[in-house]
Amino acid sequence: MQQPTAVQSKSAWTMMKNYFLDFKVLKDCPREYWVIQAVNLLDSFAYFAFLNIAVVFLSENLGLSDVRAGYVFTVFTTTVTLMLFFSGFITDSLGIRKAMYLAMGLLLISRGGIALCGFFPSFPHRTALIWPLFLLLAPGTAMVQTVFQAAVRRYTSERARGAGFSMWYLVMNIGAALGGFAIDFVRLTLKANNTWIVNIGVVGAVLCTFLTLLFIRNELQIFAPGEKSESEPKKPVERKLPWQILREVVTQSAFWRFIVLVSCVIGVRAVFLYIALLSPKYWLRVIGENAPMGLFQAINPILIVVGLIIFIPLANKFNIYKMLVFGGFISALSVFALVLPWRWFSSDIVSGYTAMTVLSLVILSIGEIIWSPKLQEYTAAVAPAGQEGSYLGMSLMPYFFAKTFISLLSGHMLLRFCPEGIQPRIIAGTLPFWRSPEAMWFLLGAFALLGLSVAIIFKGWLTRGVKLDPVREGAAEHA
Repeated sequence: MQQPTAVQSKSAWTMMKNYFLDFKVLKDCPREYWVIQAVNLLDSFAYFAFLNIAVVFLSENLGLSDVRAGYVFTVFTTTVTLMLFFSGFITDSLGIRKAMYLAMGLLLISRGGIALCGFFPSFPHRTALIWPLFLLLAPGTAMVQTVFQAAVRRYTSERARGAGFSMWYLVMNIGAALGGFAIDFVRLTLKANNTWIVNIGVVGAVLCTFLTLLFIRNELQIFAPGEKSESEPKKPVERKLPWQILREVVTQSAFWRFIVLVSCVIGVRAVFLYIALLSPKYWLRVIGENAPMGLFQAINPILIVVGLIIFIPLANKFNIYKMLVFGGFISALSVFALVLPWRWFSSDIVSGYTAMTVLSLVILSIGEIIWSPKLQEYTAAVAPAGQEGSYLGMSLMPYFFAKTFISLLSGHMLLRFCPEGIQPRIIAGTLPFWRSPEAMWFLLGAFALLGLSVAIIFKGWLTRGVKLDPVREGAAEHA
């Protein structure tokens, strides 16, 4: 083995020394940034706990079939994406503080109504009422996402932006992990009604509103020394009407290249939709009623938290686009872990499918650590100042159509590939591949890989005119 040279040893030592020092860039962030992270934690806890139990809640508590539960969930997920198109403009127009009030008010009303329908079986017309309640839940959910996007951009300097978005993503995953554990605690430990999981969101909306009221004051863009002359007067961002912002955005060629890029990663992003739509009932049917759904759903965010703590300083040293595509490929491959024969892992079906699920979630998480924060950072790099929310909203147009299609098909896919009572046929080995759960995951994985292949082929065009290489702290200070 070749011995390391003095230069190599020095380089390794320097990298190790700077590893943790890179976190210091977050010192540029004001109080408002950290308050937003507290709101992020509470809202993510509530959102993911509900999201990951929603289709089960609709079937177990309201008596809806797979297909009808999928349709109700489609109303929510599709409307969220549609509302993201508009909420970006509204967020940029209202400002962070007012937009947060509006979002939390909508979440409080809709979550409270859903909880009433779940707690009271005799509630009049509750199966009909659940449709407009899920519809009302969507705009609040969408606006929270655009508020976070705009706030992280506003409350971080250029040199701190990569770490700022990674920290936002880390906190979100801590909340998601807590949400997963809450599901098992309510269902398996307390043996309680799924509706108690919905109530987490009611309490969360109230707490987030109070945090915004008490601590969000400044909405000015943050700059580090050397990024902007300190003598230059700080002026509030000019507020424009939503349709004025829309007209400006659609005339920018960079925006349309961005639209193509986000279309290429639709298949990878959809994997997380499958975890909410397909996985809960998939686990209950191939593993059994005691499947630890919450634990499974917590694996991904736990690994994200650990991975990002290690990876945040390193991630900011690489080209954003390369990290985005490379991480996307890893996440796409995670779906194929569910295509493998379960007997490769164990002679017991419960142990076999449990091992496949854990393997899939581990691979998914490794890829997500790499690509997901970079997608948000890419949005911030492309979007002009003051249009961050608009770019996020409009970039979801392609996802709107894909999300609608996938959600509408989810119940039908479960009926074809993973219906109730399928476990005995899997054990007996009498199930044809194209009628098995493995075929469902194979088709979804192929869809994800196709889009990423396009992103590689057209890399030159998709990255034209965008600054995607890392910003060095010393370069920012001496600019």
